[in-house]
Amino acid sequence: MIQKRIERQFFFVLLAAVSVAFLWLLKPFFAPIFWAVAVTIVFFPVQQWFFKRWPRQPNVNAFLTLMLCFFIVVVPIIVTVSSVVDQLTALYQKFEQGELDLERYITKVEEAVPVLQQWLDRMGMDLDGAQKKLSDSAMSAGKVVAKNSWAIGQNTFTLALDVGVMLYVTFFLLRDGENILALLYKALPLGDDREYLLFKKIAEVTRATVKGNMVVSIVQGTLGGITFALLGIPAAFVCGVLMACCSLIPAVGAAIIWVPVAIYLAIMGSYPQAIILVLVGVLVIGLVDNLLRPVLVGRDTKIPDYIVLLSTLGGLALFGVNGFVVGPLIAALFIAVWGIFIREYQNDDNRKPQNAS
Repeated sequence: MIQKRIERQFFFVLLAAVSVAFLWLLKPFFAPIFWAVAVTIVFFPVQQWFFKRWPRQPNVNAFLTLMLCFFIVVVPIIVTVSSVVDQLTALYQKFEQGELDLERYITKVEEAVPVLQQWLDRMGMDLDGAQKKLSDSAMSAGKVVAKNSWAIGQNTFTLALDVGVMLYVTFFLLRDGENILALLYKALPLGDDREYLLFKKIAEVTRATVKGNMVVSIVQGTLGGITFALLGIPAAFVCGVLMACCSLIPAVGAAIIWVPVAIYLAIMGSYPQAIILVLVGVLVIGLVDNLLRPVLVGRDTKIPDYIVLLSTLGGLALFGVNGFVVGPLIAALFIAVWGIFIREYQNDDNRKPQNAS
């Protein structure tokens, strides 16, 4: 008995050590593996649709689903990033040639709002100094890019490698996902009912968060970019992309971009443009967030809105862009695990207060 106990304890220690070592080995690829799992969860219904038509062709089904994912997700991202880089390059060239003068814009703001300099003086801030630093920083941007061209190329290669790893892992998860899930049911010592509940919650939250936030960000970014372009605001496409990215932050979202622009337009005396931008921002862009996000995210995840907000902000702070999925996922698992605990270990008799005699 003692020998068997020692063998069992040593085996569990070895199991834990090997598992930790394997996870540590995969640490550099956390992001692509995580997104491979997320993409698999989102596109798995498509895989099942193909499987019903060609049940004996798992490789073909996985490949077709992967190609659909590639053209729906990867290609638009590549086109968007390329367009943003081209527009930023054009903006820098205009600035370098003197067509775009940041000092002139800042001077206009200072002249239009004289009290601004007094308020900044009270805060211990120097507008003229900030103006000079901003101009110097913009002028040296090209030199910084030139000096770090090797690092930029290396980061591009790393990004391409991560995308390749994500697509590669996604293919096998699409093909063998059900078998992997069955192995997890056997391996995890939580009980089938608990495991089913947790895996179901993971799938629901991941699918709702990815699809919901992506739809909201694309709609808000598109509406914002079109509005900026119609109002004649420079770099409308870049501003639209920025609004799409900022819309991942609940409650605040795209307003981080359009509110300062509207304030600047009002200061410059472009009141019709400012009013139109505010109306579109509040009644159209903001309405999209208020209507679509609760329907696409909150309803499917069954998480209160304030928990979604806090978990998303915390996830973005801790995990970067991956956090807008990881944060709500951790919050959902927290709620699910505590729900299991309350249901199974806290019966009504234990929670009833005893009457004082």
